[in-house]
Amino acid sequence: MFESAVAELSVALADAASSPAVAEAAASTPQLLQTGPMGDDALDSTVARIALAAALGMFLGLEREWSQKTAGIRTFSLISLLGAVFVVLDRETLLVVGGLLVVVQGVLLAVQGLLADREEDEGLSLTTSTSMLVAYGVGALVAAEFVIEGVTVAVLSSLLLVLKRELHDIAWGLSREELRSASEFAILAFVIYPLLPSEPVELDVLGTPVPIEARVAWLMVVMVAGIGIVNYAVVMNYGGRGIAVTGFFGGLASSAAVVGTMIDHVRQRPEAGAYAIAAILLANAAMALRNLGIALVFTLGGGRVLYGALVPLGAIVLGSVAIAVYAADWSEQVEMELVDPFSLRNALGFGLVFLAVLVLGSLAEIHLGRLGFYATAAATGLVSSAGATASAVMLYRVGDLDAGTAVVAILLATASSVLVKVALAGLGPDRNFAYRVAGWSGLLLLGAGAATAAVTI
Repeated sequence: MFESAVAELSVALADAASSPAVAEAAASTPQLLQTGPMGDDALDSTVARIALAAALGMFLGLEREWSQKTAGIRTFSLISLLGAVFVVLDRETLLVVGGLLVVVQGVLLAVQGLLADREEDEGLSLTTSTSMLVAYGVGALVAAEFVIEGVTVAVLSSLLLVLKRELHDIAWGLSREELRSASEFAILAFVIYPLLPSEPVELDVLGTPVPIEARVAWLMVVMVAGIGIVNYAVVMNYGGRGIAVTGFFGGLASSAAVVGTMIDHVRQRPEAGAYAIAAILLANAAMALRNLGIALVFTLGGGRVLYGALVPLGAIVLGSVAIAVYAADWSEQVEMELVDPFSLRNALGFGLVFLAVLVLGSLAEIHLGRLGFYATAAATGLVSSAGATASAVMLYRVGDLDAGTAVVAILLATASSVLVKVALAGLGPDRNFAYRVAGWSGLLLLGAGAATAAVTI
């Protein structure tokens, strides 16, 4: 009796297993529950992203924990996990709800900070509440397979948290003029530059087409202005630490300021002439190095790098440094005052000079040949050697100048700038100081000229 019942049950199970309904149910089993390689890879990838989201949340919360805030490593890690889980579930509603919960939590923390007695607590609470939103976003980014983006956001955010005091010191130490200069430079670099056409355009000047790469030209303006700002900051912070900072970095910020400061220094202390000469020569080295940077940076990638400028400008740089080392008392120190690290008016003025030299130089080269362009470059160097260098590089890029002509023009512009410093030194009261500046500068230019001749002839 029992054996017959078991036999009937076995037959029934066999019939059920072979039925179409059971086969369809088995075929519809989710792939992630299967034990094939694809299911394992998908599961491993998802788990790895969730773990990375938690790790990045811990990284973000590390500084908050060190600052002894209520929301620390665990809170930030859980918030990142929450964002990752909601993305993995692929439910937009859950993702929005999770974001709102983090916002509410952040608002409550911010209100607590605003009601705090100490101003320091207020600032830190506001920062923590904002950082929680970032942690949620990082978790969502990583889970959505934007791993590099998520890691970048986490690292940059943590860096901002760690550099709180340094950033505050920088901001509080800025004068109104310096803050305005930073804003104007941002307009120059990040607003105007993207609006310019990326393709070369031609200007019709007196029936002569003059090709201009607007973005490259403007980038040169931004580069020169940026160099001035960086070196202004260096001189303002370390200007009293010796001749190298005063002469070299001061020369990048303002060559005229270096010469003027040295003339005043010699007027007050005639025995400091050697130091002043070395500072002016280092300013020449900085100016030549800047022009060399323009010549190389803006010809890279085009297959026609202006390597010929390395020899003459390198000779000026090395010669200036060598003479400064020989002539100067490196223990001497002097403060140098610089004003207005960046001026939009000055930058636009440089751009206009650059454009004028570009047009006039192109016309001179077409109608008067090389000598016409050389004369234009030398005359422009009296005002701005960087503008003349940039113009020569632009004409070289579009094929209007050969390498030798461009190198000679850059050297002439650089030499003109050196001669301007000699003339300014001659305006000082100490004739002996002026003669020594002229002698060393002449020797420097002779060496650079010989190097240029060796390269171009």
